[in-house]
Amino acid sequence: MATAHIEVSWLIWAGFNALVVGLLLLDLLGFNRTAHKIELREAAALSAFFVAVALVLNAALWIAYGTDVGLTFLTAYVVEKSLSVDNLFVIAVLFRYFQVPPHYQHRVLFWGIFGAIVMRGAMILVGVKLVAQFHWVLYLFGAFLVLTGLKMLRGEDEDADPGDNRILQALRRVLPLTKTYYGERFVIRRFGRTLVTPLFLVLVMIELTDVVFAFDSIPAILGITTDPFLAYSSNIMAVLGLRALYFLLASVIEQVRYLHIGLSLTLVFIGAKMLAIDVVHVPTPVSLGVIVLLIGGSALVSVWANRRDASVKAAIEPAERGEERVEEDDRLEVSDRVEVNDRAEAGDVSGVSEAVREPEDLEGVTAVR
Repeated sequence: MATAHIEVSWLIWAGFNALVVGLLLLDLLGFNRTAHKIELREAAALSAFFVAVALVLNAALWIAYGTDVGLTFLTAYVVEKSLSVDNLFVIAVLFRYFQVPPHYQHRVLFWGIFGAIVMRGAMILVGVKLVAQFHWVLYLFGAFLVLTGLKMLRGEDEDADPGDNRILQALRRVLPLTKTYYGERFVIRRFGRTLVTPLFLVLVMIELTDVVFAFDSIPAILGITTDPFLAYSSNIMAVLGLRALYFLLASVIEQVRYLHIGLSLTLVFIGAKMLAIDVVHVPTPVSLGVIVLLIGGSALVSVWANRRDASVKAAIEPAERGEERVEEDDRLEVSDRVEVNDRAEAGDVSGVSEAVREPEDLEGVTAVR
């Protein structure tokens, strides 16, 4: 497979993993020592910090190993970062379903990301070994990505209700579960029994969700590079910033309505590239350009569509309000006429304004008097 490969010593592997552990500890003990709701400004700063760290590592690889390696890392990072946005949709649904208080969401996401790093690291290394040993695995991964992308493009499995998940139903039957949250705790002791809180169920569901999405993202990464360090480091750096990205996009994530189209076409593109790996070589800069165009284009179209809908709504609402006022005026006029006629028939015209007395009504009233 024509892709960038580098020789990395165990010291670089150890140094990178130490960096990951240090960032996790900084996040847990520094940025979020106490439970609190993460506001938009804080989320933006944290997200920018993790992106900056990834770009510094990218620059170091670029300088040390050359342009091809630097572009390969950047492409893999962009793909994983973009695919993780689709994961955020599911996390947002889970938080709403379980009604997780905002100030507890960070703790769940932190441990969820920690588990994702361990699982993805193992899955990436196994995937790299499989591709190195069995070249045909690339075709299997490529076909899987094409099918997954087409399935996503058709919008299948959208709006799934977490309550219908069989694993969640089984966990509720088996685990001794409390009915309410107990702060940030996943497990508590009550009356000599060990009980799990709903926060634990949320954590389990997030981990399972990440496993499902890993089956899409890891073949996608291997479609860009089969180098162990590049595949591992780009994926882990993208996952590290997932928590901050969630809080940054939580309030607007549903407005990126066409992002799934860009993501699905990206999976189809990478899968097709893997299927044609022995026939056509797609240069890394071209791959990066296509991926940025697909994902960035879908995001821009979403923004344009939202602004168009907002302008149409702003134009329609005044007209609708005017029609409602006209209908209300008509109802009031009819009501006044009925009232005049009723009083005229009863011989009482007190309190009836001259404006609503029509000539025939007044003549009738005079005759009665």
